[in-house]
Amino acid sequence: MTFPETTPYEHGMLDTGDGNLVHWEVCGNPDGKPAVVVHGGPGSGAGPFWRRYFDPVRYRVVLFDQRGCGRSTPSVSDAATGLATNTTHHLIADMEQLRERLGIAKWLVFGGSWGATLGLAYAQAYPERVSEAVLFSVVTTSRAEVDWITEGVRVHFPEAWAAFRDAAGPREGERVVDAYARLLADPDPAAREEAALNWCRWEGTHVRKPGSPLTEDFGDSRYADPAFRMTFARLVTHYWRHAAWLDDGRLVDDAAELAAIPGVLITGGQDVSSLSDPARALAARWPGCELLVLDDAGHGLGPGTSEAAQAALDRFARY
Repeated sequence: MTFPETTPYEHGMLDTGDGNLVHWEVCGNPDGKPAVVVHGGPGSGAGPFWRRYFDPVRYRVVLFDQRGCGRSTPSVSDAATGLATNTTHHLIADMEQLRERLGIAKWLVFGGSWGATLGLAYAQAYPERVSEAVLFSVVTTSRAEVDWITEGVRVHFPEAWAAFRDAAGPREGERVVDAYARLLADPDPAAREEAALNWCRWEGTHVRKPGSPLTEDFGDSRYADPAFRMTFARLVTHYWRHAAWLDDGRLVDDAAELAAIPGVLITGGQDVSSLSDPARALAARWPGCELLVLDDAGHGLGPGTSEAAQAALDRFARY
């Protein structure tokens, strides 16, 4: 059972100094335990549902929309908005600037899927600023994981993947993710819109459990919005094709640097989008980290994962 949705008591736009304005908001108890929500995607935005996982009496919760998405500006739904200053390292710097702006000494990091990658990268860059970490659907956005999610996972969804690949028309030797990034930069708006639609249809496919039906809205009602589809597709392909600008394997190799940070990693046994391998590898190198493998859980904050995440947050609220 999640908590009732709370209304932010403070919000604003963080000027990053390079033309980006990052939207942020704070809810809960101004004197509560600080926590920051790191949303997925990249490009999903920090929707209000995140607030419901935190006890509003015990937590001071910070939510922010990562560069180019949600209420942050400029939006990458506009083809004129470039992506050169939208990288993992820029997002880490934004988080740290936001922490300083709000006068927070340490905060708990809560995120999933892409948010787990960014949360881990931030924690390894600033371990002294993270009190605990609760991460679900754990990925590290390595080259191998990107290849799996865009090509290898076709073993579970062969027909859907063939349609996804054929719609991109990859050139000889071109990865599917690179083909979509090329189409999303096409000067023809119709070509860009079609690519965004096909990308989001594939996203809705691989995050569901094998054998479950694909809904009309691809499993996410936000995909009905053309601006959201474009934002999401541009950012996901941008980050995935560059393997998040992280040295391959670095997040796992450097997990020992998180030894002073209590962590909970939650992964679903039915999650073919985010396989359990990264979570297991991280847990093996992160002293004191708790790994929860939920046999029947899928991707995201669904049944099982939602309850486990909230239990961890409730436990850490006492520290």
